Amino acid sequence: MAAPNVRTSSFSRNISVVSSSPQIPGLKCGPNGTTFISTGIRDLDRILGGGYPLGSLVMVMEDPEAPHHMDLLRTFMSQGLVNNHPLLYASPSKDPRGFLGTLPNPGSSKEDKPTAPDLDQGESLRIAWQYRKYMENQKSSIDDYSNDFDMRKPLERQFLAGRPIDCVSLLDSSDLSVAQDHCATFLSKFPRNSSNIASIGRIAIQSFCSPLCEYSDKESDMLSFIRLLKSMLMVSNAVAIVTFPPSMLSPSSSTRLQHMADTLLSIKAIPDGDKELEKLLTGYKDINGFLNIHKVARINTQVPVILEAKTFSMSLKKRRFLALECLNQAPVDGSSGTSYGTSGSCSGSSKSGALDF
Repeated sequence: MAAPNVRTSSFSRNISVVSSSPQIPGLKCGPNGTTFISTGIRDLDRILGGGYPLGSLVMVMEDPEAPHHMDLLRTFMSQGLVNNHPLLYASPSKDPRGFLGTLPNPGSSKEDKPTAPDLDQGESLRIAWQYRKYMENQKSSIDDYSNDFDMRKPLERQFLAGRPIDCVSLLDSSDLSVAQDHCATFLSKFPRNSSNIASIGRIAIQSFCSPLCEYSDKESDMLSFIRLLKSMLMVSNAVAIVTFPPSMLSPSSSTRLQHMADTLLSIKAIPDGDKELEKLLTGYKDINGFLNIHKVARINTQVPVILEAKTFSMSLKKRRFLALECLNQAPVDGSSGTSYGTSGSCSGSSKSGALDF
């Protein structure tokens, strides 16, 4: 009997199988073999379809009038430290390790814990209590992946002590060779050459094109560094987030940086005292800024991600927890504009008749 013909191909999908790997906190399986890590913001995880895919490059365009790109960095770094992920942080400051003192702490859930019901309150309350315990178990499983971070409370020392953290200063570097060596050494610890994921790495680079750095006028070197970083990430179980001010680059270099990003975000400041915008948006006084999503990473698929919106408002719930919401237009005042009830009829006449509808 002739052997059946087996179709072979030189192309193979580079998929990391999470099910056979040890249970790693902060890791979640997605469609098409994609593996996600949390952004540190639950709303952003939901918007992006799960979080940041492993092996992807995330770039955030800064706004000089809004420091909210720092919030994206802080939550990303804090989530990694809470889940015990090794971290590499680089910034144009003399003491980048001092930035760790500004990281937010996971929100305490002590106030949300339910108390046991009284046995004399009946069967209905017992059923409600069982359902509430089920919801608490569901919430605890979510907390293993992502947390709500209190932006007003610094990260506790227990999450910093003994954690593998590497801090690099870009201030006194005449070129990017030092940062390149640190990234190469760091990413070599998380190879994607096996089906098991032993550990996950996170890289956070702040204000990559800052004029404070000596290499800020070497745009070709900066493009080469990002291109090399992306190539190393593609074969690593790690994610890198890089913030940069596009206004400090030429339009062509800025466009090329944006093109190399797998996930591209931007931050916009909200104008102070903009009365027209205040009339248009609900909850205008609680909005701190805007987050625009320009591109979402697509791993192992050619199907684009369809977002419910591309612009979201950034606000602090209870003045502590960072939240993203779709922009909602305020209701139009009935005294201005043309209402639906006074629109023209099908007959085109201003007089009402039996045929008008």
